[in-house]
Amino acid sequence: MAKLAQKRGMAGSNGKWKEFLKFYDKKFGTSLNDPSRRSIDSLAAFLKTFTQDDFQFFKKVLECHCNRNEVQEFKKVYPDNETTEQRLVRLTLEHSQYPIDYSFPSHEEDWLIIKRSKKSKAMKSTEMIAIDCEMVLCKDGTEALVKVCAVDRNLQVKLDEVVNPNKEIADYRTEITGISATDLDGVTYSLKDVQKSLKKLLSHGTILVGHSLNNDLQALKLAYTRVIDTSYVFKYANGLANKKPSLSLLCKAMLGYELRVQGNPHNCLDDACAAMKLVLARIEGRVNDVLAEVKESDTPKLLIHRIPANVPSQDLKSILGGDFTTKVKSKQKIKGTYAAFAIFKNQQEAVQAFENLEGDLEKDICGRLQKLVKFELDSGIAGTL
Repeated sequence: MAKLAQKRGMAGSNGKWKEFLKFYDKKFGTSLNDPSRRSIDSLAAFLKTFTQDDFQFFKKVLECHCNRNEVQEFKKVYPDNETTEQRLVRLTLEHSQYPIDYSFPSHEEDWLIIKRSKKSKAMKSTEMIAIDCEMVLCKDGTEALVKVCAVDRNLQVKLDEVVNPNKEIADYRTEITGISATDLDGVTYSLKDVQKSLKKLLSHGTILVGHSLNNDLQALKLAYTRVIDTSYVFKYANGLANKKPSLSLLCKAMLGYELRVQGNPHNCLDDACAAMKLVLARIEGRVNDVLAEVKESDTPKLLIHRIPANVPSQDLKSILGGDFTTKVKSKQKIKGTYAAFAIFKNQQEAVQAFENLEGDLEKDICGRLQKLVKFELDSGIAGTL
């Protein structure tokens, strides 16, 4: 829980994790920054600085652990009744990142909670629906659903809708979503409508499939636990447990086809189909779950994160020097911010751009070099990233 609070930038009455350490342990301070290297007493003291609202979130972490325990218990009670589909659900819930990625704030307004039936029949269901979503960045700093597609295990389309966020949009992320302002003209289909459709589709223990599915569920404001996440099920060789392979890479390595042409926006329906094809290939034994020699592209890039939501992605060029293209990441780890990649032509240009940035050199929690950069745009917007 302490590591989760650290990753999400959560702050208690004595500040964020590093600020708390300076207050709590003046001798060592932040020299032992990794929560796993701190004592249980230190971690408990940190968690006690949070409010009741924060504990609503931590409660969700415990619920994720309970979900994991339930599927493990089902395997023990019904050892011969675990379907291949149920096994992939169990592997998803047993993944080390599951309690972190799937701890949704479902106590908040507008969330739909679909409780999983504990009946044996529902737990053995082999019905599956694969889903993919596209999100836009809103002016209030949140991400909102703008497109949703779903297919069944026969790749028959069950849902293909443009969704009106009913909010002011700061960035349509057209280069990713393929959606522009004109695409929303006359659209009345809302998040509530999507939730109603999914509630029907997920009845009777239907399994929800997707790649980095937690991002889609966050956008859908949907809490559901019978899931298969292909970014968890398939993994790299050489023990890279926390590095998730991309959907494009999995399609190329496991299914033998290119998911999308470089430079083209995502195709929501294609991505949903790709996730389903991967799961079916795994179920049918046509592929295993380990990526051996295929590697991600070595395209040189810099990760820009904690970008204030009111900073359009195109303005990053005035902050970061050099010749690069921008690719926005859809995952939003810290509320009110987003992340993006600055993609360069070669490694030398990427390194030079990083070295030219003014800011204190430090390391992030993964040990990578980073700089905290202050900026002020011509529009008057100022901040750090």
